[in-house]
Amino acid sequence: MNLPALARASNAVLRSSTLVPLRLSARTNYINVNRDDEFENLSWGRMTDQAISYAFMTEICRGSAVALAHFFKEPATINYPFEKGPLSPRFRGEHALRRYPSGEERCIACKLCEAICPAQAITIEAEERADGSRRTTRYDIDMTKCIYCGFCQEACPVDAIVEVKYNSLHYDIFFAFNLLYICILHFVPIFFQGPNFEYATETHEELLYNKEKLLNNGDKWESEIAANIHADHLYR
Repeated sequence: MNLPALARASNAVLRSSTLVPLRLSARTNYINVNRDDEFENLSWGRMTDQAISYAFMTEICRGSAVALAHFFKEPATINYPFEKGPLSPRFRGEHALRRYPSGEERCIACKLCEAICPAQAITIEAEERADGSRRTTRYDIDMTKCIYCGFCQEACPVDAIVEVKYNSLHYDIFFAFNLLYICILHFVPIFFQGPNFEYATETHEELLYNKEKLLNNGDKWESEIAANIHADHLYR
C-alpha cells in the first residue's frame, strides 16, 4: 500500500469538501398535547359519547365487571401452607439414616457418600469395631450446602443414607396437627413432628443434621422409605 499517495488523496478530499459550521439555536417549535383546537373540532357525537362515559362511569363499570368475573373463577393459588401442591413421585426430600430390622445401623462407613457429594456437605468420622467392621462415630450433613442431587443415595451400597419422599397424606396430617397446636396457643407440648418440607427453621444450627437426627428420621419413616426404594428399584 502506497501510504504517501493515500495521505495526499485524503488531504485533497478534505480541501475540496465544504465544511458546514455547527450552529446552536434554541428550539422554537413545541407540541402542546392539550391543544384547545382539539376540543373546538370535536363533533357532537363524540362529545355526547364522552359525556355519557363521564356521567355513567362506564370505564369503572367495565373494570368492576372484569374483577367480578374473576372473583367467581376457580382460584389459581392454594391456601399455603395448609394446602400443598403435588409432589413428584421421585421427589428427594429430607435425609435419613436407616437401620436393619435387627436394629443394627446399615452404614458401613465406606465414605462413598462423602466422596461423591458435589457440595461437600457430608462429614463422616469412623472407627473400627471389636469384630473388625467399621462404624460411624460422626455423620453430619449441612443442609444449607446440600443441593439434593441424590448422589449420596445412589452411591451407598447398603441403602443406608436416603432422601425421604413424603406423600400428601403425611402433609395433611402434619399441618392438621400443627394447626391444632397453633390454635391452643402452645399450652401443651407438640406431639406430632412431621417432615420439614420447607427446611424453614429459626436458627442455622437446626439445619446442621447430626447422626442422631438422621437416625431418628430413618426410624420414623422406615416403612415409607422401604416402600419408596422398592417402587424405585427399576430406575436404579
